[in-house]
Amino acid sequence: MKRAFYAMALLLSGFAGCNTPPEPLTIDNALTPSEIEAARLTPEVMWKMGRIGESALSPDGTTLLYTLTRYNMAENRGISVIVSRDLATGEERELTDLAATSVSPVWSADGADIWFATNRSGEMQLWKMQADGSQPKQISAIEGGIEGFGIAPDEQHIFYTQYVHAKDINSADIHKDMDKSKARIYDDLMVRHWDYWDSGKYLHIFVADLWANGVGTATDITGKEAAWDTPLAPYFDHAEIAWSPDGTQLAYTCKPLTGAEYAVSTDSDIFIYDLESGTTRNICKSNRDFAMVGYDKYPVWSPSGTKIAFRSQERAGNEADKERLMIYDTASGAVTYLTPDFDYHATNVAWADDETLYFIAPIEATHQICRVAADGSGEVAVVTKGDHDINSFELRGGRCVGSVMTISMAPELFEFDLTSGTMSKITDVNDFIYDNIKLGDVQKRWVKTSDGKRMLTWVILPPDFDATKKYPTLLYCQGGPQSVVSQFWSYRWNFQLMAAQGYIVVAPNRRGVPSFGQEWLDQISGDYSGQNIRDYLSAIDDIAKEKWVDSERLGCVGASYGGYSVFYLAGHHERRFKAFIAHCGIFNFESMYGHTEELFFVNNDYGGPYWDSANKTAVRSYANSPHKAVSKWDTPILIFTGERDYRIPYTQSLEAFTAARLRGIPSRLVSFENEAHQVFKPQNSLVWNREFFGWLGKYLK
Repeated sequence: MKRAFYAMALLLSGFAGCNTPPEPLTIDNALTPSEIEAARLTPEVMWKMGRIGESALSPDGTTLLYTLTRYNMAENRGISVIVSRDLATGEERELTDLAATSVSPVWSADGADIWFATNRSGEMQLWKMQADGSQPKQISAIEGGIEGFGIAPDEQHIFYTQYVHAKDINSADIHKDMDKSKARIYDDLMVRHWDYWDSGKYLHIFVADLWANGVGTATDITGKEAAWDTPLAPYFDHAEIAWSPDGTQLAYTCKPLTGAEYAVSTDSDIFIYDLESGTTRNICKSNRDFAMVGYDKYPVWSPSGTKIAFRSQERAGNEADKERLMIYDTASGAVTYLTPDFDYHATNVAWADDETLYFIAPIEATHQICRVAADGSGEVAVVTKGDHDINSFELRGGRCVGSVMTISMAPELFEFDLTSGTMSKITDVNDFIYDNIKLGDVQKRWVKTSDGKRMLTWVILPPDFDATKKYPTLLYCQGGPQSVVSQFWSYRWNFQLMAAQGYIVVAPNRRGVPSFGQEWLDQISGDYSGQNIRDYLSAIDDIAKEKWVDSERLGCVGASYGGYSVFYLAGHHERRFKAFIAHCGIFNFESMYGHTEELFFVNNDYGGPYWDSANKTAVRSYANSPHKAVSKWDTPILIFTGERDYRIPYTQSLEAFTAARLRGIPSRLVSFENEAHQVFKPQNSLVWNREFFGWLGKYLK
């Protein structure tokens, strides 16, 4: 359930591809007089915000490129453009127009040109333009388009990814005389993944010569018959692929498994492809010093090309295991573990030079930049501090620039001083919004749990908060379950948006979330109904003691694992809450086990399959499935789902709605036929918010 929703949003906005170029999109995101007068964040106002995506510093560090996505609600779509910013003067210009989506800007080695992907010609292809946006030229004309690309440092080669038909699934392909038949035929798992059925097509990496006016004949380095994806499904993050500094080798992440073995395993590895010899080697399975049977991902070459940094998980089948920072020596094959005494994940790794690395770590519900020596000497130094999430950063031209967000600010680009740890804001994409609305204060509280621990809980107050008044209050239940309740800005589960409608929001970092050490994170697996549920209640009970909380108007909301939490609490809340809202939640553990796709997840978090009666952890998990307590449901509940959700299939929500209606519980089902585990489409999002706040208004106001 835990997923990187930003990568998925980027995929949908850019690399989905189309057959014909879209019409130019009109963008009118100015606030109306009534919105300015109200001075409140609303769903309509939020969809007028620009969304910063990728960024790229020029080789000399003087110019910053970034992608900016804006939306037209009436047309129910958005367009991404590439923006250039002079870091000395602050002058900005949009280098691409609104006639097509343009993404993934990459500077040429001399800084004179920019490579990028766009669907100007109807399909996503590689294009090139001068640094000022002039003379755009299509470079590739690859049939079917590309999903992503990477230019070798010497600009002599390119990798690109494209879907390849590796096996026959459709009945019309298997039974050639039945061309009108519409059936899918499978002999093994996984038949579905995230939001799509297995069609027999998989994302492969191709390597080709790169010419001034085109791309040469490509080699499929994944292997024509490979029935797996590189980079990994379901996010297909092209940061999992990296050129060596001399452009002679390509490192990439792959999980070369199929069928049931693929469904129950997280065992991906780092592979290196050598262009001259055409050979590939696995750098993880040859290592004898460390267990590498979980996710090994995101190779990053050192400047000299003599080392590769990557993230590695020790335990098989546990996608929330600690992300260890490893260094592979390309000459000796030796592996060094850099963060054994650092009890947090290491993500977004970058080399400053051959001796020093920087990375992002989740620490106490924030995300900070950290530093560590490449030889493993010394401790990890936490460079930045403050209540914020640093999402990404890049080191180039003597500068460090990256994306930052908070509960009260959508992602903007900042420059970081890695000596002092200070940072300064570069972009102001959404200041026209912030200058005209009021946001609520965010309190950082430490709540005592039922077992005597301290739990960080964010409390978001409504704008113009008056401590002499009483406010309806929402307990927010986080999804994942192993995802931190950090300083994140969401375009759906937005705390400031909830607060702006007059609600106090209580957002606890209950057991099972990262950034408080691995023990705190691990506790939830095999114990969904245990301490983490008590943590939720500790948080809401503690905040409910405040004189400004109306304890008679409490609501409980959440998605994914948070949706499970809502379903579970509906049968165990002892009349605390007056309204529930669950989005794509787990309702019935037994049917969930048979309906979901990545079985390693339920094996790890439930303890095993429902038929394993000798497994005490699994037996306890299934005995505490939310559907077992439906007889105790007594509170109105709104249920959202997406019909393309195959992670927590929409059938879970249908089961819960059926149970609620037959129990006579006031309930409502909102099922989006063209959404999956999240809601991405603009008009669907507004409908979601209207239903969400309509339900809360009916029962809490």
